[in-house]
Amino acid sequence: MSTPPKEGEFYQRDRRWHPPALSQDYKTSVTRSPKFPLISLENTASEITGPAFGHNDINATDNDLLSNFAQPGESPVGERIIVHGRVLDENARPVPNTLVEIWQANASGRYRHKKDSYLGALDPNFGGCGRTLTDANGCYHFRTVKPGAYPWRNWVNDWRPAHIHFSVFGSGFAQRLITQLYFEGDPLIARCPIVNTIPDPEAVEMLVARLDMNATIPLDTIAYRFDIVLRGRRSTLFENRLEGN
Repeated sequence: MSTPPKEGEFYQRDRRWHPPALSQDYKTSVTRSPKFPLISLENTASEITGPAFGHNDINATDNDLLSNFAQPGESPVGERIIVHGRVLDENARPVPNTLVEIWQANASGRYRHKKDSYLGALDPNFGGCGRTLTDANGCYHFRTVKPGAYPWRNWVNDWRPAHIHFSVFGSGFAQRLITQLYFEGDPLIARCPIVNTIPDPEAVEMLVARLDMNATIPLDTIAYRFDIVLRGRRSTLFENRLEGN
């Protein structure tokens, strides 16, 4: 029997890969960004171990946004899609049994919360959130609808590209990642002030889910693949807010 590798600290973030906390074109970063130099601290034992989630914490339909809020016999409006991929650590090893949560706007670009005042219509059969656990190979999948773009008050005519928010807990509290998935071919990605805070084009590409015809179900759902890397030089980014990751 082989000896499991000893737990050690997670790799530090590479500041050249990640976007700056302050970006004048991303207006809300002006008030969110730190005002003093950051301090690097060693990871504690509690930060590199846990949290632990079990299958008892997840319901069978939690990863199916096509049904988990719909009335019996009904389904949400919009393009039906599968979003799937793997969660990997900084050494490209799968991260099993980790909690992956998503939340998103509906097909009209409207979120189901009282502060969303966009003109897009609410969908009575779409709640916009789900969760699942990765399997032994670090794989996850969700069924949902492709979200719509929506305007936001950054400049006069800025629109957010279609996106899905992700929260991944990883194997420890200091490894948690909060990020966003964009869709291949969306022309709004290149125009987004948030995306444009990222200095490396390769890093931007890691936020884009790719069309995956091999996972597409004929006459049912189109599939997109989105792999997530936790920590390290090639970690999946969260655009210019220094939380998680």
